[in-house]
Amino acid sequence: MNKLFSIFLLVFIVFSNTVKAQDDVEKIRILFIFDASNSMNAQWQKQSRIKVAKELLTQTLDEFYELPNIELALRVYGHQTKIVPGQQDCSDTKLEVPFNDAKTNVIKIKDKIRGIDCQGTTPIALSLEQAGNMDFPDCDNCKNVIILITDGIEACDGDPCAVARALNSKGIKLKPFIIGVGLDTSYLGQFQCVGEFLSAETEDSFKSVLSYVISQAVNNTTVQVNLKDIKGKVTETDVTMSFYQKKHNKLTETYMHTMNLRRVPDTISLNPIFKYKLVVHTTPEQILDDITLVPGTHNIIEVDAPQGYLDLRINGDPNSKINCIVRKKGEMNTLNIQEMNSNHKYIVGKYDIEILTLPRIYMTDVNIKQGLNSNITIQKNGYVTVQKRNGPCQLFVLKEGQEIWVCNIEDSFQSKTIALQPGKYKIVYRKESSISTAQTIQKEFTISPGYEELVNF
Repeated sequence: MNKLFSIFLLVFIVFSNTVKAQDDVEKIRILFIFDASNSMNAQWQKQSRIKVAKELLTQTLDEFYELPNIELALRVYGHQTKIVPGQQDCSDTKLEVPFNDAKTNVIKIKDKIRGIDCQGTTPIALSLEQAGNMDFPDCDNCKNVIILITDGIEACDGDPCAVARALNSKGIKLKPFIIGVGLDTSYLGQFQCVGEFLSAETEDSFKSVLSYVISQAVNNTTVQVNLKDIKGKVTETDVTMSFYQKKHNKLTETYMHTMNLRRVPDTISLNPIFKYKLVVHTTPEQILDDITLVPGTHNIIEVDAPQGYLDLRINGDPNSKINCIVRKKGEMNTLNIQEMNSNHKYIVGKYDIEILTLPRIYMTDVNIKQGLNSNITIQKNGYVTVQKRNGPCQLFVLKEGQEIWVCNIEDSFQSKTIALQPGKYKIVYRKESSISTAQTIQKEFTISPGYEELVNF
C-alpha cells in the first residue's frame, strides 16, 4: 500500500476492564510508538519530517518530568532494517524503552530518539498489536495510553481496525485521535474504526495538536463549550475562547471553538483544580466569570452567544475601505472598527454606528438579528477640488436651510481634493491678506456620486 505524504498522530487511550472508576486511577502509563521509516526523511516545510517529530516529541517529554504518577515507554518501528526496492522488513518494531517513572524515562527516551535513523517500512498494525499485548505490565489501577506518531498509513498489509477489534474482544477499549498534515481525505475511512480525525497543516499547528492530545491523555476532566443561539440551540461556533485561572487572572488555554464531525462542540481538556474565567471573543465579548469543573467527568459550559451580521456596502464602489465605528446602543466606547464593504458578526441586539465619511453618517438603533444580515448601504463618494490662496476656509453641508460644518480646509493649502457624500455644499473663504469681513467669499456646489467638482477662488 502506498504511503501518504502526510503526518498522522494516532492516540489510543486504552482502558483495561479491570479499572473500576476514573477516581480510582492511580497511575497513567503512556507508550509512545515512533515512526522511523525511510519516508520520515522527507522534507516538511523547512525541516525533514523526522527532525520536526524528534524536536516536538522531546519538547513534549519535558512537560512530564515533574508530573507524579506518570510512567513512560517508547516503541520504535522502521529503524532496524534498511528498506530496499522490492523488499521490506514488516517485523521491524521494537520496545526500546520499557515502562518506568517519567523522571527516569524522559531522559532515556530523549536519548534514544536522538540516535534513531530512519530506514525501513511502516508496520502500524503489528506495532499496535505488540504494544497492546506485550508492552504494558499487569496493573489493576492504571490508565494506559498509546500515542503513535507516523507519516504514513499501514505499509505491510496489516489492518489497524482488525487489531482494534481484537483488543476490544479482550476487554481493551481504544479511543484514538488521528491528526494529519496534508491528508488525502479519501484515506480517512481506513481510520474511522479507530479514531477521530484532526488536521495539522504546519509545524506550529502540529505542536499545538500534540500538546492538546497529551493534555487529553493525562487529564480525565473534559469540557464542552456550548455557544447557544437565540432559541437556545447549540449552533454558534468559529470564535476564539480564552480560559483564565480566575484567582490570578492568568491565561491558561486558548482554543478556536469548533464543531466536530458530528456537528457538536469539540471536547477539550482542562485542569480541574482551578476555577476559570472564560472569555468568548464574540463582538462584544461574552464572559463567564466563575467556572468550577467537576474532576473526572465531562463538563458542559453553556454560553448565550446569539449572533447576526452587520453588512456594510457602498453603492457602486465595492473596493472602498471607509471605516465605520460600531458602538453598543447608548454607549460611547468603541466596540469595533468595521470597514465598509465587509460583513461582521455581532451579538444580537441594538447598535449605534458612525460611518467616517465627510460629512459623518450616524445611525442609531441598528438591530442585529439571529443569523440574519442587517444591510446598510451608502452612496458612493464624489469629490471637490478646492483651489485657493492662503487664508481661512471652511466647508459646510446645506440641509433643510441649515449650514452644518463639515471640516476646515487648512490655511496653507492652495489646492486640496476632498471626498464627500453626495449633497449640496458651501465653502466660505477669505484671503489671508484681506482685512475686511466684507471680503468673505462664498461658493455653493453640488456633489454627485463618483463625480468631481472644481471650486476656484
